[in-house]
Amino acid sequence: QVQLVESGGGLMQAGGSLRLSCAASGITFSASTMGWYRQAPGKQRELVADISSGGRTNYADSVKGRFTISRDNAKDTVYLQMNSLKPDDTAVYYCNARRWYNIYWGQGTQVTVSS
Repeated sequence: QVQLVESGGGLMQAGGSLRLSCAASGITFSASTMGWYRQAPGKQRELVADISSGGRTNYADSVKGRFTISRDNAKDTVYLQMNSLKPDDTAVYYCNARRWYNIYWGQGTQVTVSS
């Protein structure tokens, strides 16, 4: 049974920082590409950042220079460090794991940034 459990969301003022974590189980974590997506009210879900099994990272233009994705294969956990938060970052953030044709999602964690 695959589980992706996100944590670390919450309410933060603009300019602040949050760190999201996603603990995975039931997958071969080290061989999986891990990602963070977000969905704001009334908008489509979008990629925030992902990291390949080899550690190559990819970021949405809107978060480059502010967010950092990382992974700890020993803990089967992926992180998203979010700095210089903006109100536009307000969304539900979802953890994603994919390998071959298998794609899995977490339940999501709310991030709210006040101005």
